[in-house]
Amino acid sequence: MCLPVRGVASRADHRGEHRAAAAPGGQSQRVAVARALVHRPAVVFADEPTGSLDSANATAVLKEFLGLARSQRTAVILVTHDGAVAEQADTRYTMTDGVLSPWGER
Repeated sequence: MCLPVRGVASRADHRGEHRAAAAPGGQSQRVAVARALVHRPAVVFADEPTGSLDSANATAVLKEFLGLARSQRTAVILVTHDGAVAEQADTRYTMTDGVLSPWGER
């Protein structure tokens, strides 16, 4: 396990034997981030990674996720309905009626 990911995973480690799916307040998302990035994949697909979180936890999880991905040079393809989440991306596209277009072009 690489060091930056170990730091993310350790934030959920204090839960001991608790199941990750039952972890509160973004901890299960942090575990998912660690699992997604631990093997340094070239691409990570993330479908609404912050969809079930309040805005404070969504911001924290997204910051960790994108920061680690950038440091590992991992491409992230992230699907979201949240404009604030989309604004964090380096490159953005939108899909309307099945047509994919650069952000802002409709």
